[in-house]
Amino acid sequence: MMRKLLIVTLVVAGAQLAFVSGALPADDTPARFTAIGPLAAPFGGAPMGQAANQAELLDSAVDRIPGNLHEFYFTRGIYSGEFDDYDEGGRWAIDYPKADHQFLIALKRLSVVDAYGSDNAIKLTDPNLRRFPLLYAVEVGSMSLSDAEILALRNYLLAGGFLVIDDFWGTWAWEQFLSQMQLVFPDRAVVELPPEHPVFSAFYNIDNIIQVPNIRQGWGSRYGGPTHEYDGFVPHVRGIFDDDGRLMVLINWNTDLGDAWEWADDPGYPLKFSTYAFEIGINFVIYAMTH
Repeated sequence: MMRKLLIVTLVVAGAQLAFVSGALPADDTPARFTAIGPLAAPFGGAPMGQAANQAELLDSAVDRIPGNLHEFYFTRGIYSGEFDDYDEGGRWAIDYPKADHQFLIALKRLSVVDAYGSDNAIKLTDPNLRRFPLLYAVEVGSMSLSDAEILALRNYLLAGGFLVIDDFWGTWAWEQFLSQMQLVFPDRAVVELPPEHPVFSAFYNIDNIIQVPNIRQGWGSRYGGPTHEYDGFVPHVRGIFDDDGRLMVLINWNTDLGDAWEWADDPGYPLKFSTYAFEIGINFVIYAMTH
């Protein structure tokens, strides 16, 4: 119970510091850094800081400036897919970068992981992708991978990488995402994760899968409104495994952990959803760093 109370206090206070005053931890700078960890080795570049225009992440070169080392960088995948007027950077950038920042505040305060405190978005074809053990991707119903991205993602996952999927809803989005995963792994099944899988107990004990709503439906749920989008009535946590039984791809379907991270500082967003989202998210990181 104490950990749950800490989440509220630290995330809200941290959000005021990080997003109102714009402060960053004293040991970090908004440059690119070198990652270390299970898949990492020192090199002369690392995560991107926040771009003024997210579309710049797709085309502009980023200087690779050596900096302070951290053992973990929360890494968001930039993939090819549908672009629309909702977000100049594409659907991969939904909730970016605030959701990433808020999650990192909780991770740094509630675990022993030495995490870089800002965002790190990277193309699937970037050769430095293997420096980062966890890759987070959202809105994958809009994913349409190129041949180069298919090969790069397959090699990353087989080399020990861990892909976490979030924030896509309903049958149509599932079928589109599944078609992309079948290009990456034509011979590997997607299966429901059993409750006893260690990802559910890597740090927090997750006993039940909760459907986490977006901000508007989170507000409405306080008055009896629905938490689902489209026909995504039931939340699922599914996975793809390698030949040794290691979980390579973790799929959160019909749920939106990123919105719960992003809006944890909103007093109208229900605490139970952001608490669950932080807890299971921290489990994903610990699992990625130890498997």
